[in-house]
Amino acid sequence: MASSDSFAVEYGKGHEAVNWMNEYAKKNNLKFDAKLEGYTLQTSKFGSFEVISWKGDWSAARNIIKRASSKLRMKILESGYSEKKDLLSAMFGSGNFAKVYSGGNLVGQVELVSRSGKWVSKSESF
Repeated sequence: MASSDSFAVEYGKGHEAVNWMNEYAKKNNLKFDAKLEGYTLQTSKFGSFEVISWKGDWSAARNIIKRASSKLRMKILESGYSEKKDLLSAMFGSGNFAKVYSGGNLVGQVELVSRSGKWVSKSESF
């Protein structure tokens, strides 16, 4: 079973989103359980997000977070994407990207770096 802190939801909607996602997973018998991580990720172009950690099936998690964006009309971050680089660059890190969805539609991308165990926005694009 996978687990990660690869999702974030629009600031102020964290509890509503986590409750909805967990209920949706339970109702549809999906392996997924989310909780708020307790910190905020700031972006200049897309606003602030509450980071979520989760356990379960990766494909179910992606499906649920996108549905939450659409059903609850909120912005979400879905990270876990890497930039394709040469082998040496890949070994020495960086280049974790997140897709930004608003209302279920892709609206941008954020490059993330980890500082003190928390995600921080490095660059953003529409």
